[in-house]
Amino acid sequence: MPSTTLTRERLDHVLEQAVRHPHGHVHKGKLILRPDVFTDPDRETNILISRFALLDCTGSIELGPWCNISARCRIYTHDHIHLGRRPLLAVEQEYGVIWQDKKIGTDVWVHDGAIILYQVTHIPDGVVIGAGSVLTKNPGPYEIWAGNPARKIDIRQEATQQQIEECSARQRFRLSPSLP
Repeated sequence: MPSTTLTRERLDHVLEQAVRHPHGHVHKGKLILRPDVFTDPDRETNILISRFALLDCTGSIELGPWCNISARCRIYTHDHIHLGRRPLLAVEQEYGVIWQDKKIGTDVWVHDGAIILYQVTHIPDGVVIGAGSVLTKNPGPYEIWAGNPARKIDIRQEATQQQIEECSARQRFRLSPSLP
């Protein structure tokens, strides 16, 4: 079976497209991939990031191993100052934006189209963020969050090898073979 993770060359190419510095004049953070992203003996990396993701590195983002950052995800490290009634662009011109760093643990899955807002500073190990969700709070380890705004809907439980095999072998809905 082919690897679901990226080669080092492919990862470098993806990061050229996904990492952005929209407010580099205020602060220019970095994407920090933990060293254990590159230490798996069976693959060059143990991470998957879509080239269609947007990683806002106004602040820095630390990303752990075994993460999946899906297409159209947006991870923001900055926000605008929304105080007062002055025109917001005038406030931004005078004060810039506010930013902070973000830490994403091991085995975090951010599904298609999810948005991680500035307020989130830490996504611990094992978290799953559902497709199209808008995460505004720090989740707990192994929690599953979904919705807009996202809320905790479940927690990942331990599973035996047999449970995983049974899930994989379940009967699936199939279209009729007689369809054109």
